[in-house]
Amino acid sequence: MISLYLPERTWLHGIPAGWKLIALALVSLTVAPFDNPSLMAGLVAAVLALYASLGRAALAQIALLRPLWPLFLILLALHWWRGDVLLGAVVILRILAMVLLANAVTMTTRMDAMMDAVEPLLRPLALFGVAPRAVALAVAMMIRFVPLLFALWEALNESWRARTGRRGGWRLLAPFCIQTLRMSHHTAEALAARGGAPRGERR
Repeated sequence: MISLYLPERTWLHGIPAGWKLIALALVSLTVAPFDNPSLMAGLVAAVLALYASLGRAALAQIALLRPLWPLFLILLALHWWRGDVLLGAVVILRILAMVLLANAVTMTTRMDAMMDAVEPLLRPLALFGVAPRAVALAVAMMIRFVPLLFALWEALNESWRARTGRRGGWRLLAPFCIQTLRMSHHTAEALAARGGAPRGERR
């Protein structure tokens, strides 16, 4: 998880985590009803410009989206079969923009800052005996793990291609699940070594 965080401070690091999460939610809700290809292409171009403003390290993380290409091809094929390829392209552009924006938030936001931003929303859970800080940790880790899982899939795919000269595809599912479980186990051990998930309001 830490390797996906940009250590070199950018202008986006200076924006509070709460504002970045609110902006991400607003953009997602705003673009959802629109099916205009030009609008979606403009949104993707704006997101790429955002990455360019963050530097080469941020641009390099766009490569993590390679595992999404098979999904995009399936979506495009389904829409082609239904006779609406243009709508399929709009859906793909929307997903691409949202995933890139979410990754931009995670790579410029520290874990503790993200927990501090999410925790106030979860405070009503304390009425039911659930520790808001522990749930905030779970939410922050889930957000952090998404790009990490993309990176893991890409690493497995590159290893398979180096041995066979072809893409791994469905053959990577078993090692991907094993590596994901191992990663979960190591994360749980690290948490246990630090005293487990926090149950108080603060660290």
